[in-house]
Amino acid sequence: MDAAYRAAFNRAWTPQLYGRYRSRLEAALGPIPFALAETPLFVTPELRDSLTKSSTEIVQQLARPALLQELMKVIPSKYETPGMDALPNCVQVDFAITPAPGGGLEGKVVELQAFPSGYAMMTFFADAWAAELQAVPGLEGDWSCFVLPREQGMKLMRDTILGGEPPEAVALVDFEPQLQKTVPDFVATERLFGVEAVCATELVKQGRRLFRRKGGRLVQVRRIYNRMVFDELEQKGYQLPFEWNEPLDVTWCSHPNWYWPWSKYSLPFLQHPAVPKATFLSEVKTLPTDLSRYVLKPLFSYAGSGVVIDVKPEDIARVPVEQRRGWVLQEKITYAPAIRAPDGSEVKAEVRVMLLRPPDAPALTPAIHLVRLSRGKMLGVDQNKGLSWVGGSVGLWRG
Repeated sequence: MDAAYRAAFNRAWTPQLYGRYRSRLEAALGPIPFALAETPLFVTPELRDSLTKSSTEIVQQLARPALLQELMKVIPSKYETPGMDALPNCVQVDFAITPAPGGGLEGKVVELQAFPSGYAMMTFFADAWAAELQAVPGLEGDWSCFVLPREQGMKLMRDTILGGEPPEAVALVDFEPQLQKTVPDFVATERLFGVEAVCATELVKQGRRLFRRKGGRLVQVRRIYNRMVFDELEQKGYQLPFEWNEPLDVTWCSHPNWYWPWSKYSLPFLQHPAVPKATFLSEVKTLPTDLSRYVLKPLFSYAGSGVVIDVKPEDIARVPVEQRRGWVLQEKITYAPAIRAPDGSEVKAEVRVMLLRPPDAPALTPAIHLVRLSRGKMLGVDQNKGLSWVGGSVGLWRG
């Protein structure tokens, strides 16, 4: 990344600096229940602009009417929800940071998600690091995680989440939100925008309207900041007070239908230099001679579950023929050592470009860079147990 900033940070890094950063975050958001990386990612303007451009082009490609019509076929009938908008309100494009031809770094797409992520939380990450960096020689000054100027980025986030409704009429809906690892983002969302987290099973339905309980009264929910993941619904069998197919007097951010076509099904349809080629397993007639160049991925899974990194013919053979339309064989991505820790060890990075669209906007706008750092084969927690300089972080540049 930015070598000068990295060198200045590494010279100044101590466990105490990290401890102060963590304490700032926990004072604002409460305990952080996931691995919290010991460093921000100092993103160069060139890489920031390249990732912004690629993410914009990819979502524009997905928005083409002919492709949208094809992608919509994947929405399961039992989950098809009325009131779908023309485009999602929240989209995440995850880029692995890889070596670029001729030197430098570039991004290659790992996956896409058409539902919200840690937007609000990232502002606290960035502000906590910015406060600590003021005492680091060479790193004083303004730092930002926003692609736009901060005031515009905050307004974009507010307008997207609230959708023109007062905060009390908007609910951040998840399953048992107080138990989710993303609870710091729920706290951040309430602190910034006044939107409270509600368990989906505790909503109250009266006719077409939904309500939440607050202070002994029922408050109508007119907009849902939708953090529900269907994988969790299926695995744990939560009972909701409404059916997905029935019309309700609510708007969604993002509408649940978008979870399927853009989050899961889109990779094999994309043609972009930043997107490694992915082929439906059902369309692979002859296996590549060198399977080490590929990964095997289930399209409909969450947080990397089921992904096979070191693919063998027997891994493919185990996938039932009738399920192979739900799997892809994708070109493997080679991560670059995006960061060198003070002890000289190499750290890999993924940058999530987080896009937003208020209800009246015609297109999605890149807003924030969320970062995950890893020293394992994958970015997941299980692959990084016991390691330092891994986990959740944020992309920073001079504001």
